[in-house]
Amino acid sequence: MIQPVASRRHAIADDLRNQISTGRIAAGERLPSESELASHYKVSTPTLRNALAILQAEGLVEKIHGKGNFVRRRLRRLTYVGGGRLTDAWSGAEEPLRVTISATNIKARRDLAALLGVSARTTLTEFVCLSYEGNQPHSLARIYVPRDLAPTDLTDGAPWRERVEERLAELCPPLVEIRETVGARCPTPEEASTLRISSALAVLAITRVAADIAGRVVEAAVLVLPGDRADAVFTTHHTTEGKGKEG
Repeated sequence: MIQPVASRRHAIADDLRNQISTGRIAAGERLPSESELASHYKVSTPTLRNALAILQAEGLVEKIHGKGNFVRRRLRRLTYVGGGRLTDAWSGAEEPLRVTISATNIKARRDLAALLGVSARTTLTEFVCLSYEGNQPHSLARIYVPRDLAPTDLTDGAPWRERVEERLAELCPPLVEIRETVGARCPTPEEASTLRISSALAVLAITRVAADIAGRVVEAAVLVLPGDRADAVFTTHHTTEGKGKEG
């Protein structure tokens, strides 16, 4: 009985995944060439590439142009707990995430204008915060604020969120409403290139909009967390009223 092509690619992906998870193929190790793997598994090159694409989408394998396919080193996982807060399971034995922050004045595109409730072409300041684990980009955030509320003295460092939040808190009026939208999607071509991830690897996209007491949006942030290194956890606390004492 001839095995369907779809079954063959999943069987190959399963075998390679097992070798990676058991350490038979180590993190950072280069896989055999695609032609060698196709010959080993007795499949066509397109079928072999489809199998590798499954592992690339899972974040297990990274294809580097001109060099081949490599087992990706496991990256640190962050947990998003709401309120713009990210927690890191950093033990202290590892290097903290390194962060670069760049600021640019831009004219609001239609989507940004709608997000911040301003007219199109309004001047905004965009902060691009890119974190790294070693030399590997880890996660990305873009923060947009009205030009008159933008801090001008931010420098690279970590943790990026606290650094930006502290300066915004000093310049902005008190916040009374924060709306967050969390979803999973494929990265845009720019995000995939910036984070050096496969376009098939899902990302956790979090849009956070904060408004002051007058209803003015003073900050909109878009966090992009690759799915192989991020979790979202939301906790709800329920309270129950105690029964009254009998007289």
